[in-house]
Amino acid sequence: MADTGGRGLGPDAEPSAGPGPVGDEWDRRIVAGLAFLRERLTGDYAVDEFGFDQHLTDGLLLPTLRQLYRTWFRVEVTGTEHLPDDGAALVVANHSGTVAMDALMLGVAVHDEHPARRYLRVLGADLVFRTPGLSELMRKWGATLACNTDAERLLRAGELVGVFPEGFKGVGKSYFERYQLQRFGRGGFVAAALRTGTPIIPVSIVGAEEIYPKLGDIWPLARLLGTPYFPITPTFPWLGPLGLVPLPSKWLIEFGKPIEHCEGAEAADDPMVVFNLADQVRETIQQMLHTLLERRPNAFSD
Repeated sequence: MADTGGRGLGPDAEPSAGPGPVGDEWDRRIVAGLAFLRERLTGDYAVDEFGFDQHLTDGLLLPTLRQLYRTWFRVEVTGTEHLPDDGAALVVANHSGTVAMDALMLGVAVHDEHPARRYLRVLGADLVFRTPGLSELMRKWGATLACNTDAERLLRAGELVGVFPEGFKGVGKSYFERYQLQRFGRGGFVAAALRTGTPIIPVSIVGAEEIYPKLGDIWPLARLLGTPYFPITPTFPWLGPLGLVPLPSKWLIEFGKPIEHCEGAEAADDPMVVFNLADQVRETIQQMLHTLLERRPNAFSD
């Protein structure tokens, strides 16, 4: 998918020093903003079959998330050379944080830190796509339902597909279990990789565990709202809306070497092959997490 960086606001849209350059920069941003609004109003943009709106992503969603990524979480990324410049790959990461902010930050990292400026097509839980407003927004961001059919279609189309096999078991786990990977479901992501002959790229994310440290659960409220959990954190619900502000933890993201597999597409129907490969991916990510945690001794300092 071609990068339309000429539209909307680019990734380096911070005013530079000096009166002349600052004026020029603001002029450029105003012109770009007006062009973006004109294109939205006239419908001069495309949306793919999954709902991905590259125009909105480049012009609004990425610039907004980029502020959190750079300023609040101060994300450092390594290993982007393991991402392909083109063609498909399955990007498999740990999941945590009470609110799935890690999926959004991983998408920014893939786009901003890799020379090819690629987009990560994240597979999300059905709860995301049952939530009015959030469903439409995530579709426009490039996410789609976590099912093998959609995953395989995206991979065959040459996309980078992001998956979090821990699901809600990972994102909703207690702070006291931080950085301990949960069970990897039934290995559906492995079956999709085997059927499409796609390499698996393990990713470890350190920092998301501290943004909303989950100390407990209010189960009656969770059942009432139809959610997997209703978290209690050091700031929520005690501080009301202020408790929704994530803590400014320091993030490290590492992309590991691709895990190649020589088995053919028929191996996707062999439970032992799927289980062993899923376990290999899980162990690789867990080891990478331990290494990153040693590099980041303090959760809130650079």
